[in-house]
Amino acid sequence: MAVFMDLNISYTTNKKRLQSVIETAAQLGYSTVAINYVVDLQQKKQEIVKPKSVSELFKTFPIVQGKSRPIKVLNRLTVVASEPSHFRPTVDYKAYDLVAVFPQTEKLFHAACMTFDVDIICVAVTERLPFFFKRSPVNGAIERSVFFEISYTHAIRDHTMRRYTIANAINLMEICKGKNVIVSSGAEHPLEMRGPYDISNLGLLFGLSEEDGKAAVSTNCRAVCLHGETRKTALGIIHTIKKDPALTDRVEEDAPASKRAKIEMA
Repeated sequence: MAVFMDLNISYTTNKKRLQSVIETAAQLGYSTVAINYVVDLQQKKQEIVKPKSVSELFKTFPIVQGKSRPIKVLNRLTVVASEPSHFRPTVDYKAYDLVAVFPQTEKLFHAACMTFDVDIICVAVTERLPFFFKRSPVNGAIERSVFFEISYTHAIRDHTMRRYTIANAINLMEICKGKNVIVSSGAEHPLEMRGPYDISNLGLLFGLSEEDGKAAVSTNCRAVCLHGETRKTALGIIHTIKKDPALTDRVEEDAPASKRAKIEMA
């Protein structure tokens, strides 16, 4: 059974509203959500601070609909970058489970795809892109296991933004062919949340296939989380599988006599 995730729940100082959004996500069947702290370093008095502990939100986290376990809550940082100096990873970045960048120029988009140590690259949804996507940087991001994010909440709020969201998403899909794409809400209120199967269908409007649309809220999000774990530790994530003794015996029986003799000697 698929595990669904929404990796963009807008942070607010209104604790009750944030709790309500997370509770709604659990009711809709999302197993994991990420609280998104957005920092625009071009604005004055903006600085990267440590996120609040998610344990402060609930005494007992809400149970995911259709599951027997509570929802998992992550912290995410999104840096709005209009100059290269705006993105300089520090120790503060490691306090977040996920790191995203929202490049404002073509030059920064290229740098984000090819060199920035991030998990997610945000695609503009509130305005027409000031540049065209090019195959080389997009493929570079895919090779580095960096994912592109499209948020749908703005498309719900305003019909003009809906046109921008769909147009920018389709432009991206023409280059990346649906690879390394996640779709998230960016929700500020519970009513802005949509179920994972609704989002899979919405992906068709964005130029995603039915399979890629489902992956955009499930397996691709899981890959983003693993990438975040790798980035934080600067190491790799290894999954181990218990060896089946019966299978090992069968393999040894089928092996040539000379190979079996070497195994017995060892």
